[in-house]
Amino acid sequence: MITGTHQLEWNAEANSWQSMGDDPHFYLESKDISKGAWCQLSLAVHSPHKRCNAKIYFDYGKGFNEQDTVSLRLKHGEINSCVLRIEGPLKAIRVDPMDCPGPFSIPLFKLTQTSESRAVTSMRRWLNRRRQTGVGNVKFNAGGEALKTPSELFEEYWQAFTDANSGDNATYEEWIELVEKPSLPDPKEVKAALEQWQRKPLISIIMPVYNTPEEYLRQGIDSVLAQSYPNWELCIADDCSPQAHVKRVLQEYEQVDPRIRVVYRSENGHISRSSNSALEIAQGEYVALMDHDDQLPEHALYYVVEALNAHPGAQIVYSDEDKIDEKGRRFNPHFKSDWNPDLFFSQNYVSHLGVYRRDLLNTINGFRAGVEGSQDQDLLLRCLPHVNNDEIIHIPRVLYHWRALEGSTALASGEKDYTTEAGIRALRDYFAAQGPADVRVSDGLVPNTYRVHWPLPKPEPLVSLLIPTRDKKDITELAVCSILEKTTYRNYEILILDNGSVEPETLDWFSHIQQQDKRVQVLRYDHPFNYSAINNFGAQHAAGSVIGLVNNDVEVISPDWLTEMVSHAIRPDIGCVGAKLYYSNDTVQHGGVILSLGGVAGHSHKHFPRDANGYFQRLLLTQSLSAVTAACLLVRKNIFEKVGKLDEENLAVAFNDVDFCLKVREAGYRNLWTPYAELYHHESVSRGHENTPEKQRRFQKEVETMKGRWRHHLEVDPYYSPNLTKNREDFSIGVQ
Repeated sequence: MITGTHQLEWNAEANSWQSMGDDPHFYLESKDISKGAWCQLSLAVHSPHKRCNAKIYFDYGKGFNEQDTVSLRLKHGEINSCVLRIEGPLKAIRVDPMDCPGPFSIPLFKLTQTSESRAVTSMRRWLNRRRQTGVGNVKFNAGGEALKTPSELFEEYWQAFTDANSGDNATYEEWIELVEKPSLPDPKEVKAALEQWQRKPLISIIMPVYNTPEEYLRQGIDSVLAQSYPNWELCIADDCSPQAHVKRVLQEYEQVDPRIRVVYRSENGHISRSSNSALEIAQGEYVALMDHDDQLPEHALYYVVEALNAHPGAQIVYSDEDKIDEKGRRFNPHFKSDWNPDLFFSQNYVSHLGVYRRDLLNTINGFRAGVEGSQDQDLLLRCLPHVNNDEIIHIPRVLYHWRALEGSTALASGEKDYTTEAGIRALRDYFAAQGPADVRVSDGLVPNTYRVHWPLPKPEPLVSLLIPTRDKKDITELAVCSILEKTTYRNYEILILDNGSVEPETLDWFSHIQQQDKRVQVLRYDHPFNYSAINNFGAQHAAGSVIGLVNNDVEVISPDWLTEMVSHAIRPDIGCVGAKLYYSNDTVQHGGVILSLGGVAGHSHKHFPRDANGYFQRLLLTQSLSAVTAACLLVRKNIFEKVGKLDEENLAVAFNDVDFCLKVREAGYRNLWTPYAELYHHESVSRGHENTPEKQRRFQKEVETMKGRWRHHLEVDPYYSPNLTKNREDFSIGVQ
């Protein structure tokens, strides 16, 4: 029963409520539910808004507060339900049905007690459905719920449910309605663009076909016929399909539109030879690759040609993509990085839609037989020696719908084991031809991913690990001893940069560790704490050709961490190299740095479980990123000096690593993150937090420095899609 209202008026004529502000709410009488009880909460709101954000408050005797709440993101007419546990004697309930003015009604609000077994079933079902549909981003891997206690399962479920219902988070369906559809061109805009564009190239879509189900074959061809950009041809190669309907359908479409041309192969040659047959009849300046059961959205080629006009030198263009099920429902969008060579060596993230200059494909003689299952990746690999990085253009729009059927790699990367083997073969052949010598390629951590092992020179370069510290002997000892005891790379020195330690046990340990291991040296730096200045001081004394910036609160996990990082740091085109860092509770602290998150930058996949795959496996893949944290960062000393070292004048504590990485990137190097160098980072244990007015003023000044210096770079990160949220580090869809 309603006991009170705020910012609400009842409209008897319309039989609905009217919100008069952005904080409307009802007060309800309490329910007789005991502490610890499992409950099911359900709410539906009808309103003119496509979506609204509701919040339920529970008073357990301390009044209403933001901690004891449930957030529910609602779509008009749909019910949102969740499992929750009552944390104490329930005194009152407050319902905020929306967060904006306007009319609404509430056809359903229900809070009912349920059994533990039903609660567990509901939570498992919700988590599994979210994984299978690819809606949003689930941090947790499947398969472990059955082993969890109800309380452990609830913790996992509640984290995921809270993330899914945060105010700015969006489902893919909502993103389509709120972001994609409003941005699509209308017929007048298409007509105007066609009149304005200087380049209107013929695009040849090549489609190898083999025993395609008739329904999907027709849908694929129809999606080409529906293209708003008219200057295309569809070049189909039937790979000697034994099913009679294939030839019948293709002959029918040949009569429908002269832009559809078909070659009928006399023998089955598999996808590479079939693709080459289609390529042989192509006449376009550019060639687009399309599978026989997939679909193109209406404006796919329009946006490709728009990009070609904006980038006249483009040799290769690729787009974002999603999946469609048997009923044509879209799900699991892949919002991709801009061109990212090391990510591509780790996984064929480019995939669909791929468009290539036809002359380029002729230069490499088209597709190569023998790498079926990874023929598209092999094609791009063989193109790379003939193109520059800035000639590979990414369009951050979903321009391809990949059919997810049982047995397809669209449905699950493990569906086709041979594709991983083909990918390894393609990569090995690429490096054998292009070098450097002695590069090895092996399986990645999950199917259809790869690890490239870069060689080290002989002798191995000397690495100078710089570790600033002040007192806190136990912390620094753990870091230093874990390096000395676990690291398999031998040629390194440790420079402990003592920023004014006074504790006797720390000073005694400094003396002891230097005597015990000659690779360790303690350098005194008696000046106020300035992270940048301390490390610049250490770099002056570094004997190594490679410098490692290492926090005093790290702990080595993988023995070959330094081998892995050095192997990348010495690559001519690589600048800074970062590691995969975990908090003490085995959640991710650092998966690389993403610009624009939280206004300046944030850590990729922060707080994800250690064994999580991340967004499209990115927590498991070596990749270029804009920046990496200096908690564990390697860079060649000559690069460190070339870009002016760390900014000790303006960035004494925060963001100096991001600033440094951006300077390195501006100098023409790529920064890189590797998941194969793993350490714990017991973050800022020795330094403390920004908890005084003076520290907060300094932090704000550093924020302003970064925004003033790098404003344009902080707005758009080339390795992070503009379609993802800027408010969290979890790669969830954003509607900002």
